[in-house]
Amino acid sequence: MNFLKLTQAKACGYLLTLLVLLPILTLPSSAHALTLAESELEAGDLIRGETYSSVYYYGDDGLRYIFPNDTTYFTWYEDFDDVKWISDDTLATIQIGGNVTYKPGVKMLKINSDPTVYAVAGGSELRAIDSEEIAIELYGSTWNQQIDDVPDGFFGNYEIGSHIELASQYSPDAEEADAFSIAADKGLEAYTLVEITDQGYSSSTVTISSGTAVRFLNTTNENHSATEWDRVWGSGTMGSGDHFTRYFDESGTWHYYSTYGDRNIFEGAIIVE
Repeated sequence: MNFLKLTQAKACGYLLTLLVLLPILTLPSSAHALTLAESELEAGDLIRGETYSSVYYYGDDGLRYIFPNDTTYFTWYEDFDDVKWISDDTLATIQIGGNVTYKPGVKMLKINSDPTVYAVAGGSELRAIDSEEIAIELYGSTWNQQIDDVPDGFFGNYEIGSHIELASQYSPDAEEADAFSIAADKGLEAYTLVEITDQGYSSSTVTISSGTAVRFLNTTNENHSATEWDRVWGSGTMGSGDHFTRYFDESGTWHYYSTYGDRNIFEGAIIVE
């Protein structure tokens, strides 16, 4: 199968792009306002802690998503003006949901060990471009200056889709418009909340669709957990105010309990349809 390869001759403009890539996302140091509590954050916020400069996307599901490098970040945002500061302790309580991938349509990609050139489609999908002629139709005569190199270690963040045989099979503008936010590109939705109270779980049985996140929140003054009956998954110890979020992607029924309470009281079930 003949995919577009980045040859030495075609790489002249590409190398200029590669020279400006930075290995990690770093936020310039500056004075900042008071740190925010997690309850003050909104889905879609950009956040960072006090000690380290890494920037994260705060998702609708209550998880934080990592920008693996500057080049990924700048396909979504122009600057760092809207980054909100939270304490290191608060940052540590927000689980990591995964990596942010390139915004579809903005750039083409390749990896260090393979010269194949890919277009980025929605849902972190990479589509190999069949020829230079197609690349020119999609990105113009400067197509080879619009390619970023993804380290091999980040390649697993993407899925390989069908290749592009005709320019009509892919539209950079349409892809970019559909990915109006990171949440839209990843298909993130709000989590279903189950509170742990002194009387047990707030909902003893919860029915959700496959691919939904459930957050367990300990509202008591005692330690508790949400532990699957056969210990397939579990939150570990949750102190007062702590929470744990898990995605449920397989259909079935999951029974769980608190290792710190009476199982006749602290028992629940999640039905995944």
